[in-house]
Amino acid sequence: MRRPFTAHPTHAGITQAIRNLLKDLEDTGYVARIRFLIRDRDAKYSALIDDVLGSVGIVTVLTGVRMNSIMERWVKALRAELLDRTLIWNQAHLRHALREYERHYNEHRTHRSLAAAAPRGPCAALQTRPDRSLTVDRQDRLG
Repeated sequence: MRRPFTAHPTHAGITQAIRNLLKDLEDTGYVARIRFLIRDRDAKYSALIDDVLGSVGIVTVLTGVRMNSIMERWVKALRAELLDRTLIWNQAHLRHALREYERHYNEHRTHRSLAAAAPRGPCAALQTRPDRSLTVDRQDRLG
């Protein structure tokens, strides 16, 4: 499939590109699985684009003011902490690695903005007298 590149796209060109993409997706049956399109507030995206997407049931969601910077930081962390250090063999391996990283990022990794707590809540309180009969089993996530 040819992917044309336009240095200075216009809203008419983007609208046509989206129509072409939707036609290709409808031919494969994939368009029924798409529910949302997140886009920025650029003037190139006209109401016509929202209408074209809405005609096949895709809801257009405008990004928040800070959404791009938040996602850029997440992608930077993903690359530095996982992708630059891991040899990915195939798509299934990539999906597994991304799921594990997402779990780590949301459930275990500390975040400075949350006072060094994980996003999904604080860790359980420590016992005052540890039980010496318990054993600890360690399991690697990605190797």
